[in-house]
Amino acid sequence: MHKNSDFMAEKKSDLGNSSTEGTADEIKMKLSRLKAKLKDSKRKKPVTTPKSTPKKIKSATKAKEAKKKEIKKQAEAKKQEAKKQAEAKKKEVKKKQAKKQAEAKKKQAKKQAEAKKQEAKKQAEAKKQAEEEAQRTYEEELEEQLTEEQITDFQIHKTDMDKLINHVCEIVATYGNNGIHQSDLWKKLKLTSRDGSRLALKLERMGLITREKILLKGRWTYKLIIIKSPIGTDSLSGAPCLVCPVESKCSLDGDISPKTCQFIEDWVLIELKTKKSK
Repeated sequence: MHKNSDFMAEKKSDLGNSSTEGTADEIKMKLSRLKAKLKDSKRKKPVTTPKSTPKKIKSATKAKEAKKKEIKKQAEAKKQEAKKQAEAKKKEVKKKQAKKQAEAKKKQAKKQAEAKKQEAKKQAEAKKQAEEEAQRTYEEELEEQLTEEQITDFQIHKTDMDKLINHVCEIVATYGNNGIHQSDLWKKLKLTSRDGSRLALKLERMGLITREKILLKGRWTYKLIIIKSPIGTDSLSGAPCLVCPVESKCSLDGDISPKTCQFIEDWVLIELKTKKSK
């Protein structure tokens, strides 16, 4: 820079001097010298290129690119993290929804099971009630409808009740502990089911028979079993003891005894045959 300034100063000085001298030749000569000097100065002038400028630019570019990459990397990482959080949140929501649905389904299933249980219980109770209703007999309904007095005071129109009761007990007694179906008994006596049922209740209240509930041909009815037979004059008619010639010598432990009496045995057999024929 100093050399250029010196050259320009010298040039100006030479020009000034040339004007003063005023000759064309001198001016030409001076111009030639100036051109030579200028050429020489250009030849010797060092190239003033800034050192390390490309390196600085390259380094700045690299730094800028690295920073750009870092920003991009951070943005990508932030994006991935946001995506990850969104997916986690979505999974959590889905999990909660699934749990909620499972609980609702469980409650619904429990509710349905309870309803089914109640329905089954209701049906079982209805079935039991129906079975109980089916097992109810006409006599049971009568017992609910009639008072004890109405049962014990039962009478059949134009019938000697004492005689009828004795006859019934005699028939039932012939069947012993096996008893007789009351429907068969009413047929023997030619009684209606209504009168026969009331009569059976009356005899039971009197303590003469017991009734055993049984299922006969798909229907519930009773079997009548004798408890004790009422004593009447008819039962003594024809008894051999009343006209026995050795009655005074008869005793339980003697040679003549009711246990071994052939007359009594024959009489009992005849009575049984007579009752069965009736």
